[in-house]
Amino acid sequence: MKIGFVGLGKMGFNMAQHLLECGHDLVVFDLSEHAVTSMAEKGGVASASLQELAGTLPSPRLIWLMVPAGAPVDTTLETLVPLLQQGDIIVDGGNSHYIDSERRAASLSEKGISFLDAGTSGGLEGARQGACIMVGGEKSAYDVIEPLLKDLCVDNGYGYMGTSGSGHFAKMVHNGVEYGMMQAIGEGFDLLASSGHEFNLEEVSRVWAHGSVIRGWLMDLVVRAFHKDPKLEYLSGRIADSGEGRWTVEAALEHEVSIPVIAASLFSRYRSRSEDNLSDKVVAALRYEFGGHPFTEKQ
Repeated sequence: MKIGFVGLGKMGFNMAQHLLECGHDLVVFDLSEHAVTSMAEKGGVASASLQELAGTLPSPRLIWLMVPAGAPVDTTLETLVPLLQQGDIIVDGGNSHYIDSERRAASLSEKGISFLDAGTSGGLEGARQGACIMVGGEKSAYDVIEPLLKDLCVDNGYGYMGTSGSGHFAKMVHNGVEYGMMQAIGEGFDLLASSGHEFNLEEVSRVWAHGSVIRGWLMDLVVRAFHKDPKLEYLSGRIADSGEGRWTVEAALEHEVSIPVIAASLFSRYRSRSEDNLSDKVVAALRYEFGGHPFTEKQ
């Protein structure tokens, strides 16, 4: 497929490279000229502007956005949409708020342009080797991009979630669950370290990662983090948040659904900004290992 790909940050760059290796043709744009040049060296077609990108693509156009949530997506659409025509498809693969996705889909539908919200999970490794993607929007548009999703994702790692906004809603809830899981893992290792027993935390995490009920990718990443530094002393334990945990709690309040574990994990992130303990360092290390999210180094 020939795709316009906008946004070559950490996730976007890996996804674009993955698509090129799967044989797709990409016309790429990013505000960073260096990122565009780097992708062109890997086989993408460089464009110096959104206008050039849209003009290079055949109709009906397919454009995938990997742009930071919020105003950057709206700004990109404000420039891009007047260049498009009925039958074109835009996919937002970033972490947009589902309410924004619903609004954008409704607005573009009036112009005959399909807007799909594609919640993307799997971190940097997933973007490069096989992601997990949840898609909301018009089913007919989803059917058009399904071959692309099959190449981007691991087996059974993509699906149609339903109406506009459902892809980003599913990804939002996924991230809320992720918050709770990481918090529980961090608290468990904090208790081990405080027990008085001289646990080798890398050894414990290695054992838990093989055959236990809580085995999985997050535990594999804990093993990796403790292998780098058994005490994670390079981290301050200050944990940032992307906003999706907060959106999940807000949605739970709106729908009157009880999510105490996710809510507590969100509040723990806020607390981490005034305290410093192993629990928070484990969560910060996990965020770095799977997504390359910045962490605060211990001073």
